[in-house]
Amino acid sequence: MGEYQIFTDATADIAADMMVKMPETNVIPMNVEIGGREYIYGRKGTITAKEFYRLQRESSFATTSQITPSTYFQYFEPCLRGGKDILYLSFSSGMSGTYQSAQLAAEELKKEYPEREIICLDTLCASVGEGFFVREAAQKQSEGFTLEELTEWAENHRLQVCHWFTVDTFEHLRHGGRVSAATAVVGTALQIKPLLHVDDEGCLQVIGKARGRKRAIAMQLSKMEQGWSPEVGKRVLIGHGDAPEAAEILRKEISGKFPEAEIGITDIGPIIGAHTGPGMLAVIYWGNNR
Repeated sequence: MGEYQIFTDATADIAADMMVKMPETNVIPMNVEIGGREYIYGRKGTITAKEFYRLQRESSFATTSQITPSTYFQYFEPCLRGGKDILYLSFSSGMSGTYQSAQLAAEELKKEYPEREIICLDTLCASVGEGFFVREAAQKQSEGFTLEELTEWAENHRLQVCHWFTVDTFEHLRHGGRVSAATAVVGTALQIKPLLHVDDEGCLQVIGKARGRKRAIAMQLSKMEQGWSPEVGKRVLIGHGDAPEAAEILRKEISGKFPEAEIGITDIGPIIGAHTGPGMLAVIYWGNNR
């Protein structure tokens, strides 16, 4: 069978230690603007997650932009020219137009390289959930899955990636239009932490509220208790928006309740962080209660 390369985008928050001994995954960087200045986020980028959240805490709201077809062309074309097929695992189409841009680039490149396969797959995942899914796909590639087998696996399992996020502040959700100004004011005054998830259409939805970090973490643990499917995979990923202490508390809670869980911790980067702000905390697992 032919060789193939997995691509993803910088929305997939993948810590380097998650990919040790894995086949190389090509991560396409993305642009983020904060404080009136544009940065590149990704490998060899111009801003780190830590620096991004420092700027956010200085009251700078951020905006992001989708990857253009020309950028996909720039990244995909050398791979095709080198004789490899492509599997692109995209940021959810429910939150961005990056998937559509990738498809446009793929259609043009197929005219130039008709003998090559270019598969663009909408993960319907985001941030550490997308990174979790990409890491698992790379694992399958290392086990010898062909491009066709891995594509089928990804299509069959993407809706089993459960994302449960808590957010430390309403302000960035308000700025992005996800909650009203009145809700943000009341929620901030009462120290309410919104609970969000990624639904089956790949959209970020606010579905609950908890008063204080402790109760917010309890809600996340409850969701995992209800739906975790260790028979699919025991890996659990915790993501945080510059909140390592909260991530460690959540890790200890998960470890106590689910001793067989294989837990990793990673940063939530600017692409989702632009819409949720610092202090975000996420738990990702294989489950049946997405």
